[in-house]
Amino acid sequence: MKILFAAAEGHPFIKTGGLADVIGALPKALRAAGMDVRVILPKYKGIAEKYRQAMQPVAVTTVPVGWRNQYCGVEMLVHDGVPVYFIDNEYYFGRDGIYGYMDDGERFSFFNRAVLEVLPSIDFQPDVLHCHDWHAAVIPMLLEGHYRHNPFYSGMRTVFTIHNLLYQGVFPYEVLGNLLGLDSRYFNGVEYYGNVNFMKGGIVFSDWITTVSPTYADEIRTSHYGYGLDGLLNARADRLSGIVNGIDTKMYNPQSDSQIYVKYRNNLAKKTENKLGLQQELGLPIAPHIPLIGMVTRLVDSKGLDLVTRILDELLYFDTLQFVILGTGDEHYERWFREAAWRYPTKLSSQITFSDALSRKIYAGSDLFLMPSKFEPCGISQLLALRYGSIPIVRETGGLNDTVHSYNEFTGEGNGFTFHDYNAHDMMYTIRRAASFYAQPEHWKKVTRNAFAGDYSWGVSAQQYIDIYDHITGRTETSLAAEEPEAPDAAVVPQPEQEVPGEI
Repeated sequence: MKILFAAAEGHPFIKTGGLADVIGALPKALRAAGMDVRVILPKYKGIAEKYRQAMQPVAVTTVPVGWRNQYCGVEMLVHDGVPVYFIDNEYYFGRDGIYGYMDDGERFSFFNRAVLEVLPSIDFQPDVLHCHDWHAAVIPMLLEGHYRHNPFYSGMRTVFTIHNLLYQGVFPYEVLGNLLGLDSRYFNGVEYYGNVNFMKGGIVFSDWITTVSPTYADEIRTSHYGYGLDGLLNARADRLSGIVNGIDTKMYNPQSDSQIYVKYRNNLAKKTENKLGLQQELGLPIAPHIPLIGMVTRLVDSKGLDLVTRILDELLYFDTLQFVILGTGDEHYERWFREAAWRYPTKLSSQITFSDALSRKIYAGSDLFLMPSKFEPCGISQLLALRYGSIPIVRETGGLNDTVHSYNEFTGEGNGFTFHDYNAHDMMYTIRRAASFYAQPEHWKKVTRNAFAGDYSWGVSAQQYIDIYDHITGRTETSLAAEEPEAPDAAVVPQPEQEVPGEI
């Protein structure tokens, strides 16, 4: 089966968030399962020169953008076995950054149309167009409006994945005709308070809709998380699936990660060496027995930073622990954490920057990992923390609820610590509960063993996508309506192959 992933970003070429991680990892897992999966992205100015130099020209054509015809070059390289195409247009993509321009509606209208227009030129006829988030959401509508009558396109099916419903791509009504070249018959499928909503178009016109966790699939069908599209999502609930993201377990592997201080498998003694290295690098007191809490996050409200700022002074003043935060974002949060680090120099390190190397060191060196998100469609950071044996403390929302299960001291089940209500003191109670178990080696060994034993790869999730592809292309007749993967049974924890001294 031939699958084309269309997205606005993809690791390692260009990244602002978890979408790029999915585009970088899921195609590899699908190719390993026998699918011919390829990726198509805009060729941004910010793509590293080493990748730009490796690109080979494939085709040159023009793309209709309303009444205009715009230049479109196509270049390609193969990365980790995955062919990746890049849509080249300096006017639209030769800029700093990816999003946030006043003409984003035009830029991504061009990209959506270009994805379809270049397919004959690159000699690739996909069975499924898999479109990701609002930036690629009108591809299914354009397919119906401009291409379905063409035999080359007539058999193509579409899947649309919602990574974050908060960002929908809403533009003025004129975009429909002036940029997308569609008449008013299509307006109902994208109409949003008189405007054009790209995200809505993806939901309406796709053969199947997925999102990045079962819990988030339920949440976005409520008014609180649906951001005005909950009614539509309920109407299409029979074609909506929640599939938890995975991580690239080869790239993120503490046994082979060259960017951490000491490589390890599930050895707590060696993990402690990483903690000591992190404390030394960040200028914190070297203290192997004090719990170290890490955060790697965007500094924005949706990540629960208001809860953290509400209780951090009380926590650092009264509790014996250390805290490190890495990230950038809203200026007032950046300023707050810098100032807090000045007030608590022996307990708090605020790294207001982006650093992949330091993030890995935090995963490897922290004992606990805090994610108190207001909402979290899936989340990657908690999976990376579990992979490196840093025990997550999370709010029970979205993918956090599906992947982190609260530790039960009576049964030994669970791989983290959770709280339900979006409440600062509930979070502080959970942090203190986690720290209390850190001080009890018999319990800490159990919860850490559970974390290390989990399977965070893309294997199971990739098969769920394949089942959807098979279903919508008619390869299988099995109904997928209302199917959701079962939550893992925390009581069934695979054991290490053998005990090694110092390991758990």
